[in-house]
Amino acid sequence: MKHIRLFTAAAILCGSTTVAGAKQEPTALSELSTLPKIATVDARFQSYNIEMVEVTGGRFWAPYGGPPDEVYRHRDPLDLRNSRLQSLAKHLGPAYMRVSGTWANNTYLEAEHEHLTQPPEGYKQVLTRQQWRDVIAFSKAVDAPIVTSFAASGGARDHDGRWRSEQAQRMLDLTRKEGGTIAAAEFFNEPNVPSATLGMPKGYNADNYAVDFRQFRNWARQNIPTMKILGPGGVGGDGLGGGIPVNAFGGGHISTESLMLRTPNSVDAVSYHFYGQVSERCRMLKIGEAIKDDALKPAWLDATLADLKYYNGLRDKYEPGKPIWNTETGQAACGGSPWAATFLDTFRYVNQLGILAQKGVQVVMHNTFATSDYALIDRDTMDPRPSYWAAVLWKRTMGQGVLASPRSPSPDLRLYAQCLPGAHGGVGLVALNIGATSQRLAFPSQAQAWVMSGVPLDTTKVKINGRSPILDQQGRIRSLRGVAVKGSLLLPKETVTFIAVPGADNAACR
Repeated sequence: MKHIRLFTAAAILCGSTTVAGAKQEPTALSELSTLPKIATVDARFQSYNIEMVEVTGGRFWAPYGGPPDEVYRHRDPLDLRNSRLQSLAKHLGPAYMRVSGTWANNTYLEAEHEHLTQPPEGYKQVLTRQQWRDVIAFSKAVDAPIVTSFAASGGARDHDGRWRSEQAQRMLDLTRKEGGTIAAAEFFNEPNVPSATLGMPKGYNADNYAVDFRQFRNWARQNIPTMKILGPGGVGGDGLGGGIPVNAFGGGHISTESLMLRTPNSVDAVSYHFYGQVSERCRMLKIGEAIKDDALKPAWLDATLADLKYYNGLRDKYEPGKPIWNTETGQAACGGSPWAATFLDTFRYVNQLGILAQKGVQVVMHNTFATSDYALIDRDTMDPRPSYWAAVLWKRTMGQGVLASPRSPSPDLRLYAQCLPGAHGGVGLVALNIGATSQRLAFPSQAQAWVMSGVPLDTTKVKINGRSPILDQQGRIRSLRGVAVKGSLLLPKETVTFIAVPGADNAACR
C-alpha cells in the first residue's frame, strides 16, 4: 500500500485508555466490509486554484493589518518556478490546476514579440508569454492539467459587442507549443455577475450570453475537441436559502437559471462556485461575514449543501445526467477571514470534501493554492498551512470510490469513508470530532491513524500524532507517519483524524 508508514502508538490514541477517569466503550466499525459504494469521483477530485492575477501580478486581496478600509493591495507575480512551491503541489497530485478568477475576464495575453507596459483598451492586466509558459511548466511538473477561462471584457469583443476568440486561440496555440494541456474550461468567470468584467456591453443579459456562449462552444469544439466545456460557473444564485446573494458584488446580475435556460445540453460538466460568506474585507457589502465562533457549527459546515442542491436542480433540468464540478470554493469570499489560515478552518475544508464526494460532485477546486488567507500555502514563507496537511492526508487515504458513512456514536462525530488508494478492499476514513468530548472507535482489523490537533484551535501550526510535519529542503514530507491502531482508537475533542484500514475487505473497493 502506497505512502503508509508506522510507528509505535501512544497510549492516548489506542488500546484501552480511559477518558476523564471512566471506561469508555468504543463504537465498533465492524460494518466497514459491507459499506456500499454510493458514488465515484474524479481521480483529480481534490484540486486547487491559482488565480490569474497571481500569475500576472496586480491588485489582489490585501493582507490584514493595513488600513481598516483596505480591500486590495498590489502583489507581485507568484514565482511558479519556485522549487519548494512545486514540491508542495506535487504531494497533492494528480490534481487539476485552475487558472482563472474574475481577473482572468480582463486579462490580455501578449502576441509573439509583443512586450507591453500597459494593457490594451478593454483590458486590466497583461499576461506575458513567459508567465503563461511558467504556468504550463508548473502544470506539467506537478501533474496538474490546466483548467481555465478566457477573456470576455470589452477588448475581446467586436464593434457590435460580440465575443471574439482571438485571445482564446492565442492561449491555446501557446499552450500546445509548450506541450501543455488545457483539460477543461469555463467560457468566462462567473458570467452571472457580468458587472465585474470591464467593458461588457451595456445591459448585457442572458440573451447576449447565449450568443457569446454558442460562439465559444463552436470555437472550442472545432479547435480543442478534447477540452471539457464547463459551465456556467456561476456564484451564488436566486432562490438559495443562505450564503451570498449574487447581486452583492457590484451591481447588475443575471440569474444562473436564465443562462442555462438559453444554453441547454451544451456543456460536458455543470460547474459552480461556492463561498458560505464573505470575509472582513468585504464588510462594506453589508451582507454579513464569516463568524469565527460558528466554525464548528453544523450550519456553517453544511452550508455547502444549499448551493449544491440549487445547482443540482438546474443541472437536472437543463443538463440531465451531466457531472457536476465545484470549480472555486474557499472559507469566505474576498480572500478569506484571518482564521481561514488556521486549523479551525480545516474542519470546513475536510467536511466539504467528504460531503460533496458523497453527493457525487466530481471535482472540488480550493481557492487558492498559495495566495491570501484562504490559501493552502503561506505565500510569504512558503510554509504549509493546516488545511494543506489535511489535503495531503486526504490524497493518501481517500480514493475514488465513495462509500456510505459508517454509523457514528454521536452527532458531534462526522465520519466519511472512501476506498483506500492502493489497497485491494481497503477503506479510508476521516473522522471530524467537532464536539467538546472525546470519542472512541473500535476496528475489526489493524488500522493506521493520523490525528490532527491544534492548540488553540486557531493556530497556524497543526500537530499530527503529536508531531509537527515539515517539508524538508529536498521537497520530502517528514514527521507524517501513521500511528498503528490495534483494537480501538481514541479521537480527542475538536480533532480531524484520517484512518487507513487496509484489511477492511470491502467488496465495493476490490
